[in-house]
Amino acid sequence: MSRHFVLLWSRSMSSETYHEPLELLSEETKNMHRAIVSLKEELEAVDWYQQRAEACSDEELRGVLTHNKNEEIEHAMMVLEWIRRHSPLFDANIKTYVGAQGPILAVEKAAESGGASSSASRSLGIGGLKGVK
Repeated sequence: MSRHFVLLWSRSMSSETYHEPLELLSEETKNMHRAIVSLKEELEAVDWYQQRAEACSDEELRGVLTHNKNEEIEHAMMVLEWIRRHSPLFDANIKTYVGAQGPILAVEKAAESGGASSSASRSLGIGGLKGVK
């Protein structure tokens, strides 16, 4: 095994989804990547537990699996909150869409037009986010 292969293999162990060399990425970007990967993993676990619980024929085990699923939802929301606190664009979009009333696409249309309709009363107007990273 070549030394080059070993270095590439060991560098990718923490996450195989980096698309750029780590030395070119800021700590802020690496931390956001960690959070996004963690959120994906938590949501995947929710899906797994949901499927297992639904397919399970034992009532007690179903209860344990459902409990585990609910814990994973809590973990996912904790990570999402961290992401919201560290990304103004996530924050603005969460404020626009989460808890909004009416059809989701109407919320988007109201946000894009910079106004709030009665069905999208919590919209911030995404048009004002130009330049926000």
